[in-house]
Amino acid sequence: MNIDIILQNILNPPILFFFLGMLAVFFKSDLSIPQPLPKLFSLYLLIAIGLHGGYELSQSGIDLYIFKSLGLAVFMATLVPIYSYFILRMKLNTYDAVAVAATYGSISAVTFITGITYLQTIGVEYGGYMVAAMTLMESPAIVIGLVFATIFAKNSNNENSNEKSDEKKSTDWKEILREAFLNPSVYLLVGALIIGILTGQKGWDSMEPLFGTLFKGMLAFFLLDMGIVAAKRIYELKKLGVFLIIFAIAMPIFNAGVAMSLAYFFDLSKGDAFLLALLSGSASYIAVPAAMRLSVPEANPGIYLPLSLAITFPFNISLGIPLYYYFINILWG
Repeated sequence: MNIDIILQNILNPPILFFFLGMLAVFFKSDLSIPQPLPKLFSLYLLIAIGLHGGYELSQSGIDLYIFKSLGLAVFMATLVPIYSYFILRMKLNTYDAVAVAATYGSISAVTFITGITYLQTIGVEYGGYMVAAMTLMESPAIVIGLVFATIFAKNSNNENSNEKSDEKKSTDWKEILREAFLNPSVYLLVGALIIGILTGQKGWDSMEPLFGTLFKGMLAFFLLDMGIVAAKRIYELKKLGVFLIIFAIAMPIFNAGVAMSLAYFFDLSKGDAFLLALLSGSASYIAVPAAMRLSVPEANPGIYLPLSLAITFPFNISLGIPLYYYFINILWG
């Protein structure tokens, strides 16, 4: 792979701010982002990407190609947690395997946003409907994880459970389904997407100064904070084993490869194929960990959170993006 492709991604101001945040922790600097602000940056990025995606969708309309793209996205979001679970069961117990598989079956919105920024930098077009694909890919893994936890942990410690625990279980199902389909990131993305579709060109023109022009600056702030958070989680990696560390890098590459093959077979455009591969190769560190904490409390957050946040996320935004694009470029020309 040409070193220029890697440098083009890493020497991008928002990416450099991510590493600046990591270095602040390694050098024991007191740098920190005051607590309410990271949440504001997250909300900003979700609104910006949803609005722009809705605007693009209003311009292109919905046709067979778009349904095909969205169908592939849902298929990948369903397939990845299933085979990931059976791979992870070779080394992990049922609960931890379920949580890690769900984490890697879902997606990272910030990785997607960074990928879009990369495509814009190199001038490759993509469809705004891929925002809808991202939204659809967030929840299936949570539901599959819950189903697997119920099926495979059946004969676990709860043999002497009574009616009361059954009642609690049904309450948990209700909560987790609510978390899967109405968690804040999904809700805001879908809402912003719909607003973008309804308001179209006129709406986007009025919002563009805030959600278009300032986008990269806000992404830099967000990634600076993510760098600080990720570096703090790196210290937890010593507890994980070689198998899991290899999994956190090899599985995203494998998932992206499966998505690329499907995208090539179904004739997606270069930009859309890249984003589908990037989404399939990303891992959730917000929605799924929150859902797993609620639905599978037996799973160890010290495993699934550092894997996605301290290994897969930095790998994807620094090396994964140019790597996936390199292979996309070979296939699509």
